Amino acid sequence: MIFEHEIPKGSRLYFGKAAKAKRELENKISEILDKEGFEEIVTPNFSYSQHQSIENDRKLIKFSDEKNEQVSLRADSTLDVVRIITKRLGRTTSHKKWFYVQPIFTYPSTEDYQIGCEWIDHDNIVDILNLTGELLKNIGINPILQLSNINIPKLVANELDIDVDLFKNGEIAKLLELNIPWLEELIKVKDVQDLEKCIDNVPVNIKAELEKLLKSAKEVSYNNLVIAPLYHGSLKYYDDVYYRVIQDNYVICKGGQYSSEGISSLGFAFYTDSLLKILED
Repeated sequence: MIFEHEIPKGSRLYFGKAAKAKRELENKISEILDKEGFEEIVTPNFSYSQHQSIENDRKLIKFSDEKNEQVSLRADSTLDVVRIITKRLGRTTSHKKWFYVQPIFTYPSTEDYQIGCEWIDHDNIVDILNLTGELLKNIGINPILQLSNINIPKLVANELDIDVDLFKNGEIAKLLELNIPWLEELIKVKDVQDLEKCIDNVPVNIKAELEKLLKSAKEVSYNNLVIAPLYHGSLKYYDDVYYRVIQDNYVICKGGQYSSEGISSLGFAFYTDSLLKILED
């Protein structure tokens, strides 16, 4: 039996101090992004193309429109922002820097608020990393920024003829059982010095991507940086150097480089609810 005052599991309700804290956080980050030249966009809650963003499309809340085309609630903002700017608004604006404050929805009834930005047709990952660091500083926290390169676990899996799911699932024990010295070195990498020590020991076809990761790490002006070359995230569109921000078992932010509509771009999303929990603590 469902009582009329109940809300679905996973949905969000803010009131009193929580609602005020959410508004103040969103305003603070929005003001910084505005000063950095980002303009705001609010995309539709409904989309025809969310399956291209999400690794597991069973997480999508799907239904059919009046033409029997599949529609889903927005489960990710990134690719929709790029498509709308480049395809729908391309004739009316040439602006490349956009931010949004809006929720995403996943099956069965989960909603999560995000504050994110997309820097279209820009490929210097260090710029978006340093912007993320500046935002964290202004919020007043110093969490771990974990830097990775999605191509490295893919190349390692191909080199060793193993399933890339070992990296996706973080099955370190099974990787160590392979007893491969250079792989064990990569598993242990945590910082710039670790990566520099092992980079010459890996197969040639993996070295270039490790060097790209190393170059980005050296140029980031953030003091709580961790390098995880073998990490494999769950979003489908990141195709180069990317990152996540973590504190107290909360993922605060994800961001990185991706390609959409033939354009290389950068973006990130802060997870509002995780940030609020950390700031409250």
